Amino acid sequence: MIGQTLYAFIDLALRLLTLLFLLRFLLQAVDADRFNPLSQAVVKGSDLLARPLRKLLPNLGRWDLASLLLAWAMGVLFVYVVTLGNADPVQAVAVGAVRTGLVWVQFYWWSILVIVVVSFINQGSYHPVISLLDQLLNPIMAPLRNLLPTMGPLDFSPLVALIVLSLLQDTLRTLSLSL
Repeated sequence: MIGQTLYAFIDLALRLLTLLFLLRFLLQAVDADRFNPLSQAVVKGSDLLARPLRKLLPNLGRWDLASLLLAWAMGVLFVYVVTLGNADPVQAVAVGAVRTGLVWVQFYWWSILVIVVVSFINQGSYHPVISLLDQLLNPIMAPLRNLLPTMGPLDFSPLVALIVLSLLQDTLRTLSLSL
């Protein structure tokens, strides 16, 4: 096995790459603002690998399958790097999928937390990152807002979303340990 510091570095680097490709997938899936500086940075940062793969694996409507495949591949790569190439291929594929799902859930969890904190601190102001996070979170927040009763100015949908996402995180972590 590799050293703990090297393990942490590899884990972080591959999680960030997974997040980069997941963000590219999500940006297209929600039809986010293409002129947002963060959107442009994500596209530029992922274009080196995503563009050639998109020629082989075209989009399926709003779904950028190439970016999703690259995100999953980063999880599989992590398994092979950590095990020094001695991983069972089926197990590596499964763990890669679970890691990708975990990065996805953690991104939503932290994004909701950022939105909630910013709404208390700097209400009504505009920032391109917050605007983009709102667009990316809308597919999971809008159904919750429609489902939950209104309580005046209070919005409990972020709290419900954080609880559900925390449960999902725990489930994915347990699943990754059992694989």
